[in-house]
Amino acid sequence: MNAALEAEGLVKRYGARTAVEDLSFSVPRGAIYGVLGPNGAGKSTTLRMLVGVLRPTAGKITLLGGPVSREALRRVGYLPEERGLYRAMSARAAIAYLARLKGVPSGEAFKRADTLLNEHGLGKVRRKKVKTLSKGMAQKVQVLAAIAHEPDLIIFDEPFSGLDPVNQRVLEETIRAQAAAGRTILFSTHVMEHAERLCDRILLIAEGHKAFEGTVRDALALAPSLAVLETDGEYDIAPVLAPRGFQWTEELGEHGNRRWRVRLENGHGARQLLQACVEAGAPLSLFEPARASLHEAFVALVGDKAVSRAAE
Repeated sequence: MNAALEAEGLVKRYGARTAVEDLSFSVPRGAIYGVLGPNGAGKSTTLRMLVGVLRPTAGKITLLGGPVSREALRRVGYLPEERGLYRAMSARAAIAYLARLKGVPSGEAFKRADTLLNEHGLGKVRRKKVKTLSKGMAQKVQVLAAIAHEPDLIIFDEPFSGLDPVNQRVLEETIRAQAAAGRTILFSTHVMEHAERLCDRILLIAEGHKAFEGTVRDALALAPSLAVLETDGEYDIAPVLAPRGFQWTEELGEHGNRRWRVRLENGHGARQLLQACVEAGAPLSLFEPARASLHEAFVALVGDKAVSRAAE
């Protein structure tokens, strides 16, 4: 595998507390690669080690074919979790400034800044100071600043955090466009739907440990089978499911109905589920198989308690 980035046995400790433990993974060149897990799982710590912000307690990082060096980092675009631009600068000046720090000549840096702002619907605010921009606009400017020097590897830490749904979709398209241009993208997120739509490969982290690395399809294959039931808004099917050992989550169905996503595992299959509902006289308006989500695959891999502890 031709890797843009490789980590071997990464460890990060703060005194007696271990944030990352024996983490190894490989990011293929040209891939969109997601680092996923709940808040507090160790994602940001891992990304900070990859770009030299933090020094690993142990382990090895190979970045674009060599060690983490100033030369290699010039070829990396990085959006940190802690957002921040020079607030007194204009949007175009902020982008151009960061591009110049990566070695882009001044004239070319401003040209790229203007092009990026126009392409992303921010041309009208290019001369406005960062401090006057909305939070969403300022975040988009910082994303553009991370890619203005046309890096080989782009690392985004929680890039969707703080964006409304429309701008999240815009950012997804930006990521796809950068990948189509031949760049490698690595981003962290705790919202797994983004990874399902974007990623070629993913790394799932729980409590600083690797829970899974591979394709989204392979991760979903590890999740239990599911069935979706709907009952009218008054009927509670939980007393039918609980005594028989089924596990479920509830969500709002159509027309005010109650919808239940039931795991089919440990000998509790679709036939047993349907039989239980019929015997109880449950007023079902829907009974069908369902595709597991990446979150459900993650829970299957590490357990509900591990997910809950990491999210605290």
